[in-house]
Amino acid sequence: QVQLVESGGGLVQAGDSLRLSCAPSGRTFSLYGMGWFRQAPGKEREFVAAISWSGGSTYYADAVKGRFTISRDNADIMVYLQMNNLKPEETAVYYCAAEKVVAADELLLSPLSYDDWGQGTQVTVSA
Repeated sequence: QVQLVESGGGLVQAGDSLRLSCAPSGRTFSLYGMGWFRQAPGKEREFVAAISWSGGSTYYADAVKGRFTISRDNADIMVYLQMNNLKPEETAVYYCAAEKVVAADELLLSPLSYDDWGQGTQVTVSA
């Protein structure tokens, strides 16, 4: 099992930017696909972005395409989510997730595909 710790959340105004970080630790972190999800009060957890182990493949929810960027640094063992032009409706708890994959370019898009989750970091966007 991999332990994940998110950081970087906070209170911002609409149009501002934030960069979330996810630090995996625990067992050897090798060949793990990563994803970011978010959950607003009273709503289900939804997919935001995913990145392959190699970093060469990424995928985004339509709502964030062009504004969010997921990246990873396997040397420093960190995963990031750069969020630009944030909107009030994106207020939510943001979660980092990890799962062992078979191929270096494999992407996991469903929350059901992930076993390892962080505790979440709150992002609040005021109008």
